[in-house]
Amino acid sequence: MAQKKQIGFFEKYLTIWVALGILAGIGLGYIFGDSIEVISSIEFAKVNIPVAVLIWLMIYPMMLQIDFSSIKQVGKKPRGVVWTLIINWAIKPFSMAFFAWIFFSKIYAAWIDPALAGEYIAGAIILGAAPCTAMVFVWSYLTDGDPNYTLVQVSVNDLVILVAFVPIVGLLLGITNISIPYDTLVASIIVFVVIPLVAGVISQRLMIRKRGEAWFKKKFLPRLKPISIIALLITLVLLFAFQGQNILNNPFIILLAAVPLVIQTYFIFFLAWFGGRKLKLPHATCAPAAMIGASNFFELAVAVAIALFGLNSPAALVTVVGVLVEVPVMLSLVALANKWKY
Repeated sequence: MAQKKQIGFFEKYLTIWVALGILAGIGLGYIFGDSIEVISSIEFAKVNIPVAVLIWLMIYPMMLQIDFSSIKQVGKKPRGVVWTLIINWAIKPFSMAFFAWIFFSKIYAAWIDPALAGEYIAGAIILGAAPCTAMVFVWSYLTDGDPNYTLVQVSVNDLVILVAFVPIVGLLLGITNISIPYDTLVASIIVFVVIPLVAGVISQRLMIRKRGEAWFKKKFLPRLKPISIIALLITLVLLFAFQGQNILNNPFIILLAAVPLVIQTYFIFFLAWFGGRKLKLPHATCAPAAMIGASNFFELAVAVAIALFGLNSPAALVTVVGVLVEVPVMLSLVALANKWKY
């Protein structure tokens, strides 16, 4: 009998960890009040230093998993990669912007101040323009995806982020009349993508050369997973310490923010899945492609939202809600992909 595939402990209970982080953050914000504001003042070039360190601890382990030498395999089976790129960069950011605009500006008009609706939309746009990186390997594994081809898909996406994220986010925020400092947006990509990406590639090669690939993948990378999750949770605690009063004043805001994000996730998954089937992609390629499109690089989204709008902004709140709903929604999509396996 085949062994049942299971998600790792930290990933499996991520929603619980996030919920506990939210409660802890709200509690700290209530206890310490305005005195916690000193943390937000520790910044350089509009980048909050404590948050930057924490997010680096989240993103760097992911970048260690990327093998850009695998990109040379794209020419052998290009359809899966091309479809992944179309979903992630030609469709997903724009559908997210549409759903966010409909809900935050129209449907939620009675509950959300119009002046704040723009920032909620901005958070959703930033989230939608950041395709998933690390967690895709988990979803691919659970749906019997081709691990080597998944690595190719993720590696190509990470390269595209370097050139496409800033103009797409800038375009969509401009369309929705949200003013952003482009220098801060570019600096965020350099700090939170370029630097950890280069550091990851260099250190990966050095460690493999010194200790071997088996040690690197089976010993070193697993040890970093808890560090990444802990850094994420500390970031969430900080963020909700600043957001506490807003949430207490409007306790349903998390639920309101979750609705368009969940709808977007299912919409992109179905589009990518059935589109991949039409393109005659094999299940092992189609399933990861759909998962990459449906899930988000929420670590990057949180970092950029904080850099652009601040720790206590509605934009940052939306990106964290994306973390909250990520695992349960994606596990439901894993179940669908396995049920529809072909």
